[in-house]
Amino acid sequence: MVTVTILPHHEICPQGATVELKTGENLLEGLHEHGIKIEHACDMSKACTTCHVIMREGFDSLEEMDDVEGDLLDRAWGLEPNSRLSCQCIIADKDLIIEIPKYTLNHAKENH
Repeated sequence: MVTVTILPHHEICPQGATVELKTGENLLEGLHEHGIKIEHACDMSKACTTCHVIMREGFDSLEEMDDVEGDLLDRAWGLEPNSRLSCQCIIADKDLIIEIPKYTLNHAKENH
């Protein structure tokens, strides 16, 4: 099991949280199973950036991102060198500390 620490986020996780996920598990799915409801407007099809997270620790333990993910992240709000789409992260063998950015670019949500 890998410990994933989620830093406090004003809406999604105000107090922060710590969850245990299995090696090989998808980060976004694992967080959802533990009540951390990160947005995912494209249903994990790698077509948006709403599930963008910043890896504060453990970034190097994840598989390298592909070109599609990299291109999408270029449009993410608050992009940092250790940003990833949580829907594309498979838990490896190292604990993670993640930060959920304050804002997401969710055009479907913004049009309401």
